[in-house]
Amino acid sequence: MKNYNLKKVNVILLILLSVVTFSCKETVKKDTALYQCPMHCEGEKTYTEPQKCPICKMDTELANTSIKNDGEIPEMSIFNLPSKWTNQNNENISLLDLKGDVLVMVMIYTTCTSACPRLVSDMRNIERQIPDEQKNNVKLVFVSIDPITDTPTRLKEFAKENQMDSDQFIFLTGSVEDTREFAAVLAVSYKQISPKDFSHSNIISVFNKEGVLMHQQEGLGVDNAETVAKIITESNY
Repeated sequence: MKNYNLKKVNVILLILLSVVTFSCKETVKKDTALYQCPMHCEGEKTYTEPQKCPICKMDTELANTSIKNDGEIPEMSIFNLPSKWTNQNNENISLLDLKGDVLVMVMIYTTCTSACPRLVSDMRNIERQIPDEQKNNVKLVFVSIDPITDTPTRLKEFAKENQMDSDQFIFLTGSVEDTREFAAVLAVSYKQISPKDFSHSNIISVFNKEGVLMHQQEGLGVDNAETVAKIITESNY
């Protein structure tokens, strides 16, 4: 399921980027696709075709998405998206402003009383397992699917209520259109079912420091060992 979701997200991102008609802030560069073990069992060894790691048996993943020394943004990076956001401190930002940190992202809404509190709990559980020396390289990002209700003021209140009012946690709200577009990129489905309630997917996504999707976990209260391992691996680059 994870590999299927990653491929689906990449296809959606390519489609969205193909209709962007203005120049990005940085040049996009095409690379030859290479694959390597996500746990780096064989160091930096790569393959030209996807296969299973001969050591840990995990599926290999795209390797040409690691950080580029030339400052260029990978083609599959969410930093190429033109969407604009406002954080809980009422600061206007773009996704590109998050470059340089591993991003652990989830879509929620603050008035949710069922799935979202559990997603918040899952995110806090993930955060607690990240070694202190690596936390400066990781940001946990909550994107609201209800931008009408979730104003920056409400997001700030929510951060304080959940003891997440620190630089480690980022809460974002944007336009209805940008929110819908970003949900499509993450393969997150949501639908408003009443004035105050939404049905939605429960997906936590991990992006590397260049904004490329590296891993997704789906469900509530699931085993997050692989997610944490991926975060730690990417934060070491």
